[in-house]
Amino acid sequence: MLIVALIMAPSHLFAQPVASLADGRTGHIEFASMTPSGPSELVRGAGAPATVSGTLVLPAGATGRMPAMVIAHGSGGILPGREDAWAARLSGLGIATFVVDSFAPRGLSSTARDQSRLSTMANLADALAALKLLATHPRIDPARIGVMGFSRGGQVALYSALEPLRRGVIQGDLRFAAHVALYPSCSIPYRSKEVSLAPILMLLGGADDYTPAAACRDYAAWFSTKGVPVQVVTYDGAHHDFDIPEAPRFLRSLQSARDCKAEVEVDSGSVRRRDTGETLRDPAAIAAYFRSCMQRGATMGGNPAALARAERDVAAFLHDTLRPVR
Repeated sequence: MLIVALIMAPSHLFAQPVASLADGRTGHIEFASMTPSGPSELVRGAGAPATVSGTLVLPAGATGRMPAMVIAHGSGGILPGREDAWAARLSGLGIATFVVDSFAPRGLSSTARDQSRLSTMANLADALAALKLLATHPRIDPARIGVMGFSRGGQVALYSALEPLRRGVIQGDLRFAAHVALYPSCSIPYRSKEVSLAPILMLLGGADDYTPAAACRDYAAWFSTKGVPVQVVTYDGAHHDFDIPEAPRFLRSLQSARDCKAEVEVDSGSVRRRDTGETLRDPAAIAAYFRSCMQRGATMGGNPAALARAERDVAAFLHDTLRPVR
């Protein structure tokens, strides 16, 4: 029975993660990361070791060193018509893309019904590990690597600008040069004293009832007070996942933090409730509060007009920040 189990075990359990891309490889790449249970663990560089994977594509016909984007998926994992579609669009702009899969290598397909199945900090650790790895590729310019994410991945795109979290994975000065967040969850904003000053672009759905735009506009205002250049674009009438091919539909099982009124202080590891002013430090109390404020049900689906505008907005932003030659 043991032999059968070993034969049937997922191949990633036996993977030898790549520590460098100095050989110029592309395609499917497995690399080392970790699985922190929350921000305090990530700040300490702690968490169970993990091997995750990504797909690296260089633009056809590109010469010399080029910019790149790490692409972080949402709670539903890598969706048909989203992550790979955006990778193709970015490739057309002359930008290399690395679509990271944080779920399948960990035996997950989705966290949309239960976000506690995997901390967003694990997705963030993967994105930062991907940044370190891409910086070793001879065709990629380490100073022009950005990050783009959707929903949970949008949180990754924003939280990667918080320096204590970045330093949990990267000890040197390497950091993302641009952050693009599509419909991220901002109801529980993470804050820190030190932030990267790399530009941020937030693309939001005006009709998003899963990760409401108003909370993200507030979060953008906080980043602005720290000196970060932030652009916020809200597409009227667009729901969550406005860039997917499927039409909008209401899903009762989805778990949303839209009614949570708290913020995470990354430096101290505490949570401050904005409704009562109370500061929570005990992990059990923090977990209990977040369980109590979670809601169910939201609308998700595509909006072709919003997607067309998003394509133009992303292209213009990356033209200014990453300076692709194409």
